[in-house]
Amino acid sequence: MAKKYTKREPKEFNKISGILQWITCRLVYGTYYRIACGLKITGKENVPKDKFFIVASNHVSAIDPFLVIDAIGRHTAYMAKQELFEKPLARFFLIMLGAFAVNREKLGVSTIKTALGIKQTNWVLGLFPQGTREINGNMDNVSRGFAGLAKTLKCDILPVGIVGAIKKERKPFESHIQINIGKPIPYMEDTHEMINIWKEKIAQLTAGETNGKD
Repeated sequence: MAKKYTKREPKEFNKISGILQWITCRLVYGTYYRIACGLKITGKENVPKDKFFIVASNHVSAIDPFLVIDAIGRHTAYMAKQELFEKPLARFFLIMLGAFAVNREKLGVSTIKTALGIKQTNWVLGLFPQGTREINGNMDNVSRGFAGLAKTLKCDILPVGIVGAIKKERKPFESHIQINIGKPIPYMEDTHEMINIWKEKIAQLTAGETNGKD
């Protein structure tokens, strides 16, 4: 069933989804973590205001998409592993927030078509090159697909570093979450170079912090 949700039409990334995403990410998650975990954001000036791009961050927690969307202030269609769409309630919530299913092993034609459709809207594309939440900031499992997608879409990659969002470290009124936004990485023919630059940027934006799984 999840495979049906790998293809989304541009018209689905509409005002209703945008408003719901803003309420969820900005008002609910953003407000809570600003109060409870002193959420701070740096580099907002690096976010392109009127162009399409791919936002790619490190992945340390289930709340990462909400934090990143809140931080960059742009409606973002996130790629989510297709297994998450198997349960009806989760599927409804993900679709209403603008997410779409993706096969983590291989980017299918439907995924590329959806991404091309998103480029026609005022939304941007969000993904996690590490694929899954990683321990100790491991970059060995970075998917090369995101760089190829940027090349295909002819768009920049916006690197975002997430620090302090690991579940076991998120203690209300004790912990601190930091979201650091880097300067966009221009797409280029050499996808290997794009990947290496992204890795370097993430290392700088996370300042050597260790990451872990929920």
